[in-house]
Amino acid sequence: MTQTIQSRPTLPPRFAITRPEIDMVVKRFYARVRENPVIGPVFLESLTASRDVWDPHEAKIADFWANAILFERSYDGNPMMVHSGISAIKPEMFDVWLDLFADTLRQTLPEPTAAAWEALARRIGRGLRMGVVTTQADPTKPPRL
Repeated sequence: MTQTIQSRPTLPPRFAITRPEIDMVVKRFYARVRENPVIGPVFLESLTASRDVWDPHEAKIADFWANAILFERSYDGNPMMVHSGISAIKPEMFDVWLDLFADTLRQTLPEPTAAAWEALARRIGRGLRMGVVTTQADPTKPPRL
């Protein structure tokens, strides 16, 4: 008796972009992060504490975006848990992160692609920010939104 293995249907990308373009954006973004006085130190501290280094981190983030945009199923992680578990991350840092990311997108990609990716990043960023706010909230006070 032979078994037939059914493959999962492939979903179309959220918008037109290639994996090499995703990799390029991530590399350019993290080069800028390293120089940013607000979020750079948080990344440096977190990567050092986890014994990670930039290249593996960038590869993991590129996998995250390839999963989110191209549905590659290449990412294995929990961004909410990671971000909410780093006490140095403050909710207002997400604005800096997102603005820097959006600027990198606009400098690197055609406008329609940059706009589509920025919209997705801002939606994901809102969720991560809320996770950080919730984790860091004083249960005796109203939440900071």
